[in-house]
Formats: sequence, C-alpha cells, structure tokens
Amino acid sequence: MRRLITSFTAFYGSNPLHLLGTVAAWALAGYVVTVLGPQALWNSKVWWQSIAVWFLAAVVAHDLVLFPLYALADRSVSAALAALRNRWAGPSPRVSPLNYLRVPTLAAGLSLLLFFPGIIQQGQASYSAATGQSQQPFFGRWLLLVAALYGFSALAYAARLSVAGRREETKSEP
Repeated sequence: MRRLITSFTAFYGSNPLHLLGTVAAWALAGYVVTVLGPQALWNSKVWWQSIAVWFLAAVVAHDLVLFPLYALADRSVSAALAALRNRWAGPSPRVSPLNYLRVPTLAAGLSLLLFFPGIIQQGQASYSAATGQSQQPFFGRWLLLVAALYGFSALAYAARLSVAGRREETKSEP
C-alpha cells in the first residue's frame, strides 16, 4: 500500500488526499451551480452585479495584484529581520519573530475587509434605522482590535523567547 501511495505521489506530485480534496471542491462547486442555476450567477440586466464577474475580479485582483504585493512585503520583512540578526551584538535568538508578525497582520487585514463598510460608513442610514446607533466607533474599535492582536502576539513572542532562553541555559549547564 505504501509503495502504491509513493508511486502515486511521484506521478501526481502530491498526496492522494490532495486529489480527493480537489475533486470534492469541484464537486461542491458543480453542485452549487446545478442547484442555483447559471441564471443566479449572471445578472443580464446589470452585468457588474453578477456573482461570476465578482468572482473572476476577485481571482484577478488577488492573484495578479495582492499576492505579489504581500509576497514582496513578506520577503522585505524577512530580509530586514535577517539584516537585524546579522547586526545583533549578542547571541542571536533562536526564535524567529516572522510568524509573530504574520499572524496579527493577516488577522488585521481580514478584519479590515470584514468591517470596511462600517469603517467608511457605507449604508449609514440603513444601519442607523436598523440599530439606532451610528457607525462612528467602527474605525476606533478596529484600531483597538489591531493593537490587541499585535500586543498578544508580542506577549506570545516574549514568552516563546523566555522558554527558548531557559532551554538554552539548561543545555549549557554541565
């Protein structure tokens, strides 16, 4: 069995579970199109409101614009951290801070995407009529959320550094 999986992986280029997941995703997409029907994905009266157009625009915007930008930002931060590590006077820490920057940045970006209509006060009249409140505090609360995310990440990094430092001390003691 293991030999069969190894030969499949050599032929396909990935684990068989990857193929199973891909087939399941395509089956789900086909089921959605079948149930909703193509007319639900395309609005012939106002073409730019079509789900298909928004999906294709999101794919193009992400793959051709956003992915290169955040890949460049990630490489830049990695290079800057490597340069700082080389200039470090003492022994360099064994714990990389990169993931402690990536996770809160990703969470901040996703929460901005989620709360952006409220932050720019889009639909202010509808929101006010439905809740009796204004959208004024959205931006400040989002900034507090981002500050908390980076603060918790900094605490987690400090804790990880302290654990790594204690491990190195116990290893160096005779």
